[in-house]
Amino acid sequence: MSELPPFLLFFAAALLAAFTRGLPRQLILLATPVVTGLYLWQGINPGTDVAYSVMGYELSILRADKLSLLFGYLFCIASFFGAIYALHVKDTTQHIAGMTYAGSALGAVFSGDLITLFIFWELLAISSVFLIWARGTERALKAGMRYLVYQVLSGVLLLAGALVYYHQTGTLEFNHIGLDVGVAGWLIFIAFGIKCAFPFLHTWLTDGYPEATVTGTVFLSAFTTKVAVYSLARGFAGEEILVYIGVTMACFPIFYAVIENDLRRVLAYSLINQVGFMVTGIGIGTALALNGAVAHAFSDVIFKGLLFMSMGAVLYRVGNINGSDLGGLYKSMPKTTALCVIGALSISAFPLFSGFVSKSMVMTALMQENHGYFWLLMLFASAGVFHHAGIKIPYFAFFHHDSGIRTQEAPTNMLVAMSVAAFLCLFIGMQPQYLYALLPWEVDYWPYDLTHVLAQTQLLFFSALAFVWLNKQGLYPPELHSVNLDAEWFYRRLIPAGTHRSVNLLARAKASMVTTVTNQIQGVQEQFGKSPLAKYHLSESWPTGSMVFWISMILAFLLLDIFSLGLLA
Repeated sequence: MSELPPFLLFFAAALLAAFTRGLPRQLILLATPVVTGLYLWQGINPGTDVAYSVMGYELSILRADKLSLLFGYLFCIASFFGAIYALHVKDTTQHIAGMTYAGSALGAVFSGDLITLFIFWELLAISSVFLIWARGTERALKAGMRYLVYQVLSGVLLLAGALVYYHQTGTLEFNHIGLDVGVAGWLIFIAFGIKCAFPFLHTWLTDGYPEATVTGTVFLSAFTTKVAVYSLARGFAGEEILVYIGVTMACFPIFYAVIENDLRRVLAYSLINQVGFMVTGIGIGTALALNGAVAHAFSDVIFKGLLFMSMGAVLYRVGNINGSDLGGLYKSMPKTTALCVIGALSISAFPLFSGFVSKSMVMTALMQENHGYFWLLMLFASAGVFHHAGIKIPYFAFFHHDSGIRTQEAPTNMLVAMSVAAFLCLFIGMQPQYLYALLPWEVDYWPYDLTHVLAQTQLLFFSALAFVWLNKQGLYPPELHSVNLDAEWFYRRLIPAGTHRSVNLLARAKASMVTTVTNQIQGVQEQFGKSPLAKYHLSESWPTGSMVFWISMILAFLLLDIFSLGLLA
């Protein structure tokens, strides 16, 4: 039984979902993550390795250790509350895509070699894009195409890197790779970086996730970036460049999130911000930092899923998710409001919430390794995430001005899913020892000491004070109907505009050339008409005569050509 790869259970569920409807399908969707989670907990132990020889290559489809098992548990939890949240959905495509997507994530984290990882890497891309396209709008279709281009490019780079790595080392095992191996390492590193939303490679996330379906975004927020975080932790732990990349990821999204009007896009930027903390921890490479990175990945899937679910519930009931059009919804959706606030407090790393017990590990590791300047930047990033996710999301959606919108509370299944995530946010925050016991590396750490609690509380207090003051002074960026582009401006504006201008330039050049040549021909025709030879022309009608004249000239040249060839022969 322990040789059964867990992804097969999800793939089987996807197949059954295609042929069932109603209650049977709902039971399958709910039971699959529960059964798989129990199987991982009871049936698979660290050290389990199931491999097969295929065409002379050793492919490992189930390699279990504490790192892969932690992410396996996490993906089962995310699939469970995602399935509850989507119980009302009748769209078969979304259910099949969701189960296949979750199964592909499980397959990736239990892959023991680079080829198996590549297969699931591409399945992640193919299955997840249907969660964007399922929304059915033109914007979703275009965003899905751009998303797919990035994801396929990541897979191509991974495959190329795997082949070069095999040529250099003679092995396909997926363990620590590092950048010292040269081209192979860099190809794989960039492939992981695309899925991890590195700066300038991140636009697929902020472009695609907000255009997905209400339930699809919950699944999307859980798997792709976390598979990439897992892959970096296994393959590139301790690479110093990741510290610089991670700090940049944590800081730059703040500026875009603050001015963004679409609240799901705000959460997409916030997702990059949180992944930045994970990438920084992986780059530091100590046991404390690596544990902090994977622990924060665990926490982030839950509290970010909760926030996406709360905004999805607003979109489902109101049909709009722009902060400028919302406000006052706490009167109609009080339960959703309370659950959203729990998610906001968690992502802001308030003491007694899950974000605090994981983020503090990365911050402590930065200080222990004497990265004082980076610590200050990450402190700024922590204050920023409180502004754009901890305050802005619940404030503009549920409070702020009264928009006059009166609607119903979120459906029961959505409330149950959000409640499960909210409970986990509180439980992990209050009892972190249970999460710490699952972490892969041995380390003695406890977050609730006076220094950590006071420092974080002061940071949050003054951040809230700054938000209030900026609003009172009218300095906080207003919520406006607009489209904000960052790095995607290059391929959504600059390249299309440049291409359009080039095409117009070529068209004008062609028209000018045709006009010039036509004028020259007409000039020749006019001169010919005035010459003494004109009376010997084959027709008095110039257009018909012109045609006969040119045919005669072509035949004459052809005869001369044939004659010259005969002489040469």
